[in-house]
Amino acid sequence: MSEVYRLATIEDVERLVYVTYEAYVTIRELDLKWPAAHADYALIENNIIKNECYVLEVDGEIKATVTLNKGNEIKFITDLPFVMWFAVDPACQGTGIGGKLLTWVEETIIRDKLGAPALTLATAEKHPWLLPMYERKGYARIKAFDSEKGDGVMHLLRKVVNPAAFEIYLQEHEQQIDNEERDNHTVSQ
Repeated sequence: MSEVYRLATIEDVERLVYVTYEAYVTIRELDLKWPAAHADYALIENNIIKNECYVLEVDGEIKATVTLNKGNEIKFITDLPFVMWFAVDPACQGTGIGGKLLTWVEETIIRDKLGAPALTLATAEKHPWLLPMYERKGYARIKAFDSEKGDGVMHLLRKVVNPAAFEIYLQEHEQQIDNEERDNHTVSQ
């Protein structure tokens, strides 16, 4: 079995539309307003062009994808890298393929290439298994918020990928962290 980790290209759009759309069935059933849940050719192409969309190919076929957001959508909350659009071909869900890709992006891209101490992602509280899944993968909830898009409470999660660098980051961002914790405490009451 050959595995290749790489950036997606425009030639991958058709396969990524399939993988993303099929992986987000539960999101659509929950009526969450996430763009990836309604992935079409134009949306996937735009994602590849504007962000860093990574894929894991197994034996020449894309089986999983995750995107490192290059925009500023969450800069008002955190300056840490933000990943989104994590999707695994339904035929491969539960096999560990998605976890392999996510770990590779966390370590090879976020920690080693970007030199970031941690990364973030967001998910909905009402999804039945995403929060526990990410927590098992080492992510911790840092902020609860309502995006006012009809998705209910969303959670921003963070995973530390370089503990020594994260300690320095915490010292440099102590006030911001205090504000996040205070806001999170207020939302959870």
